[in-house]
Amino acid sequence: MLLDTASLYFRAYFGVPDSVRAPDGTPVNAVRGLLEFIDRLVKDHRPDALVACMDADWRPQWRVDLIPSYKAHRVAEERAGGPDEEEVPDTLSPQVPVIEAVLDALGIARVGVAGYEADDVIGTFTARATGPVDIVTGDRDLYQLVDDARGVRVLYPLKGVGTLQFTDESWLRGKYGVDGAGYADLALLRGDPSDGLPGVQGIGEKTAAKLLAEFGDLAGIMAAADDPAARLTPTQRRRLHDAGPYLAVAPTVVRVADDVPLPDVDTTLPRGPRDPDALAALAARWGLGGSLQRLLATLEV
Repeated sequence: MLLDTASLYFRAYFGVPDSVRAPDGTPVNAVRGLLEFIDRLVKDHRPDALVACMDADWRPQWRVDLIPSYKAHRVAEERAGGPDEEEVPDTLSPQVPVIEAVLDALGIARVGVAGYEADDVIGTFTARATGPVDIVTGDRDLYQLVDDARGVRVLYPLKGVGTLQFTDESWLRGKYGVDGAGYADLALLRGDPSDGLPGVQGIGEKTAAKLLAEFGDLAGIMAAADDPAARLTPTQRRRLHDAGPYLAVAPTVVRVADDVPLPDVDTTLPRGPRDPDALAALAARWGLGGSLQRLLATLEV
């Protein structure tokens, strides 16, 4: 089981009242909410291995170099010497180091790699997996990894993590008309304002799905745009040609990397905390209470 950790702690932050606080009054709603999420996921799905995948770089320069608008509207501060600072709620930012410390003390593998997003870490773990993989994320971009033949599915939270959408290829075909491999092409054609991806003017989700059904993939669509006999309207043909420079680089930006240099980590689901003393200190300092105790009890089973 691979956790898109930032996606989950953002959901916890907005789903748990900020009245949930440490003894000194500091909000810990994201911390406790994430612990509750992990508890429920482990209890319901019993993974053999669990990885909290992190954004070491939420806006990698190699993606920005190709599409400068990539996530540009979410930049809070540009930094010349490292990753730009992402716009994050004031009371969430201080909770992220606490989340990291608690995961480390628990012994839950936590992996982020410089120059890559959590999606890329997830993509690489998925590519290397020798058995079924469940990806837990609120980010539809990861639908591209769904692969029934390999047992890869996305668990998309609809309400907390107690109600999950089990996304497999059948669900994707019913919803979008594509399989996992086709979802990246659909996403780059239609664009995604939340990621700063312009897409192709006039080609929305339904038109993108029709084009992919007709011509197979992006390469097939672009070949059709150059073929006078292909069944494309003159407007579609013109818009695809106009978007040529974007479409030449968009696949590299949109597709999840599968060759990230992952560190050597023990991903086995822990049965008890790796550092009980550190965990006890964190629990007392931040008032983690029942949220942590329930997760520890679940891990011990």
